Amino acid sequence: MSAADDRRPILVTGGAGFIGCNLADRLAGAGHDVIVYDALSRAGVETNLDWLVRSHGDRIRPIVADIRDEARLVEAAAGAKAVFHMAAQVAVTTSLVDPREDFAINIASTLALLEALRARAPQTPLIFASTNKVYGDLADVDFVLEDQAYRPADPAIRAHGIGEARPLDFHTPYGCSKGAADQYVLDYARSFGLRTAVLRMSCIYGRRQMGTEDQGWVAHFLIRALEGKPITLYGDGHQVRDILDVADAVDAYLAAWQRIDTIAGRAFNLGGGPANAVSLRQLLGHIGALTGRAVDVDYSDWRAGDQRYFVADTRAAETALGLSGRVDWRSGVAALANWLSEARGLALPARRIEAAA
Repeated sequence: MSAADDRRPILVTGGAGFIGCNLADRLAGAGHDVIVYDALSRAGVETNLDWLVRSHGDRIRPIVADIRDEARLVEAAAGAKAVFHMAAQVAVTTSLVDPREDFAINIASTLALLEALRARAPQTPLIFASTNKVYGDLADVDFVLEDQAYRPADPAIRAHGIGEARPLDFHTPYGCSKGAADQYVLDYARSFGLRTAVLRMSCIYGRRQMGTEDQGWVAHFLIRALEGKPITLYGDGHQVRDILDVADAVDAYLAAWQRIDTIAGRAFNLGGGPANAVSLRQLLGHIGALTGRAVDVDYSDWRAGDQRYFVADTRAAETALGLSGRVDWRSGVAALANWLSEARGLALPARRIEAAA
């Protein structure tokens, strides 16, 4: 039976979150029924769920429950034709405050999902949202400072970014929990033949992102700038990330599901790649151009495990998943600024946005 003929729903854990709701929207728009499993614990995500229900009606089946509610999670997974596991404790800072909760959410719930599939639905694909934090702080990589941005001294890394062959190196409880879950997902393909795969994400941004200082920093920077409030940079602001528009991230998740039989048991780095690599200071300069005023910046100490540079080598993902083209970060950030200004009722001249994009 093809996925199109299979009328079972698709489970998206964390489906009211930023990436999850964009994924659920695309799936429902393609005619699939979607179980949106979310505790609605993150401020503002209830508006994402409302938007999904308004947009797609009965195709969206909300389950408002904690990911640690194993009985409800297992029941939802057992009846699904595919599982996209996006739910997580997502902040390094929170993991340092409460490592036990971080463990319970990120590792124990992932293991419960895998065991549910192994026992009751071994043919159901599971795609796991992992993180670039599994590679640690990259302290052994030498950098040079160029144009307000750290760049690798190694020409191969500079040209392509960090590849999947990079050794794993878990830092902070968050890195440990996401990294361990990542490895469980891969091993369940190896040990039990489950159809699982992992996407190790760099920084994803885009519409419906409820950015905070701890997570979703591109939207957080824009929100603070639009409100005329200062932004705190932890470190020197020369840190570089390859930011990826959420529409491109959703393309990758859908491709992973569609090609699960050829990629099962593999992990891929997912980011904007070298063409979309930008330092925090460079991004703030672009935001200043969008808003028409310089951003007020404060500085604080480096955060634990922070990477001075992470750019994903996306060649393996592009080849295996058939991905091509990405939204340029300048136009993508401009589009997010427009969406945030409308969603929050903040004035932003359209002509300035278009010119800056």
